[in-house]
Amino acid sequence: MNTLPAEDHVIESREPVRFLVFSASLRAASLNSQLAKLTAKIIEQHGGTVELAEMADFEVPSFDQDMQDAQGFPPGAEAFHGRLTANDAFVIASPEYNSSMPGLLKNAIDWVSRYRPQAFNERHGLLLSASPSMAGGNRGLWALRQPLEHLGARIFPDMFSLAQAHRAFSPEGLIADPLLGERLELTIQAFMDLVEAAKHYPCVKKAWFEFLGERPDPMIERVP
Repeated sequence: MNTLPAEDHVIESREPVRFLVFSASLRAASLNSQLAKLTAKIIEQHGGTVELAEMADFEVPSFDQDMQDAQGFPPGAEAFHGRLTANDAFVIASPEYNSSMPGLLKNAIDWVSRYRPQAFNERHGLLLSASPSMAGGNRGLWALRQPLEHLGARIFPDMFSLAQAHRAFSPEGLIADPLLGERLELTIQAFMDLVEAAKHYPCVKKAWFEFLGERPDPMIERVP
């Protein structure tokens, strides 16, 4: 299996599922933006509906509760929250900055976490990264999992990190190595299957919370 142009694939029969896909990089020639665009194509090839966004759509000032109380949510937070709630799941292709996630992404997550009901809670997510390094930006994804899972997001166990990404893409925007292309496609398919099952065939619905010894208090609850 290789990541081929859409016309070379048979669209799978699938119940309607919508995915928000975006890169967490602002750079015009971002490798993670290339990976996000390829991911969007693969999702569409396998019967999903994609809303492809850019991190610039979600730019926000540094989180400040006084600002929120006085002015409400900034436009970038409104856009991020609106697109999250309009889709069944999200896919983030994130660069690694100093072994962690980009500060802009963390700040956007912090703003959106203030909405009620909590938009990340019970929403499925897939994390990807691309980097010229040999680790492919994977350390940043482990850091990104923490706030998302803390907020109740169901982050897919498998993450995809594309190492030496500056040499990994073909001129057509595909992954040149057939084995890596197959792995990405299979990971995305498995994620799509899980999201479809959770939306359309829920046998058991579970919610989990972290209680670290605190008494219940509206000031520290992540979800109502």
